[in-house]
Amino acid sequence: MGRGKLEMKKIEKDSTRQVTFCKRRNGILKKAFDLSILCDAEIALIIFSNKGRLYEFSTNNK
Repeated sequence: MGRGKLEMKKIEKDSTRQVTFCKRRNGILKKAFDLSILCDAEIALIIFSNKGRLYEFSTNNK
């Protein structure tokens, strides 16, 4: 049984929004890493938080 469909809208509560951002950021970074390993792909990912903080991931396959 799958999950219900989520309505995409801004999360109003600041603390909840920050927790969601951290979890989803970690999830997308893990998926990028997995994709680079499984498919031998070069990946570059840049994420800016709403406070302007930079998170980055890149691979360098040689």
